[in-house]
Amino acid sequence: TECKEQSQPALELHHLIQQLCSDSQETPCLSNWLKHPDLGAVTMALMPAEERDAGNHTLLTDFVLSGLSSRPELQHLLFFTICFVYSLTLFGNLLICMVTVHPTLHVPMYFFLRVLSFLDISTASVVVPKMLVNLLSEDRSISYSGCVTQLYCVVFLAATEWYLLAAMAYDRYMAVCSPLRYAAIMNTRVCLSLVLLSCCSGNVVSVVQTAWVFTLSFCGPRRINYFFCDIPPLIMLSCTDTSLYEKQIISATVLVILTPFCLILLSYACIISSILKLSSAESRHKTFSTCSSHLTVVTLYCASGTLIYLQPKSSNSQDTKKILALIYTTVIPTLNPLIYSLKNKEVREVLIRVWGK
Repeated sequence: TECKEQSQPALELHHLIQQLCSDSQETPCLSNWLKHPDLGAVTMALMPAEERDAGNHTLLTDFVLSGLSSRPELQHLLFFTICFVYSLTLFGNLLICMVTVHPTLHVPMYFFLRVLSFLDISTASVVVPKMLVNLLSEDRSISYSGCVTQLYCVVFLAATEWYLLAAMAYDRYMAVCSPLRYAAIMNTRVCLSLVLLSCCSGNVVSVVQTAWVFTLSFCGPRRINYFFCDIPPLIMLSCTDTSLYEKQIISATVLVILTPFCLILLSYACIISSILKLSSAESRHKTFSTCSSHLTVVTLYCASGTLIYLQPKSSNSQDTKKILALIYTTVIPTLNPLIYSLKNKEVREVLIRVWGK
């Protein structure tokens, strides 16, 4: 009798495995789950038909964010570290916003840098405050509407920043390769048009992506294994077939990240080609140093975003994806003021003058 009682769980597990294998041939969403393990999909597949149909019409009221780490002993350390980095982000970017309005810096490059600093402050502020609260709170829930808003803002700001970086690379290309025509071509109207076009393009991308994600059915667990609402962890919760959406994500990644990145590389290749023709070694060194700094940050930004979005349901460790997401939402906004502005001699001189006053 004891043997039968002990073997009962094993028999139940055996029957469940058999059911999964047989149902996967007939149930597309279950077959998809077996390829990409997702608790939501298997929950949906094993529901009775009437419950499954009813579940499709049930609206979630909130999600739960798991945060950066589940280890209690790391929560306070992470809180103070991220709080310090966030403070640096705010201080550095606000400083750039204030300094670049100085009369001696009224050129297109500094106008774009001011917009970039605003985007960096916004990106960090959309993600970090909620993450800091969750590190010290037991309640890590986020409302459904809050999750929609956060996803829209993150995608909008990231896409806009990529298009702006491409516009900045074009600006640098014109300044180095066509210095005599630079002032005429990169006038105020053109600069404003490039920024407006970047924002409109980012808005279109964000609206499409956000609307598409939240048309998926979420009928399984509501726990998001992430520290903010993002596309990859959200589609992992879906109990419907997401293969079409995954292909669309790859297309969007190519359009939003890889295309601007290739344009940036092309611009800097032309710039470096022009640098090599300069007679002054000092000028070559100065321009090459600036270009290499810019390319380092852009490459880091591209690598982190591409690894996350090109394979939204990959088998990579979720902790690895969290670190990559932390890079482009927290670390990059801190580095941009240092790389793009504070290494610039003109900006440093203005800072010294302002500080002296």
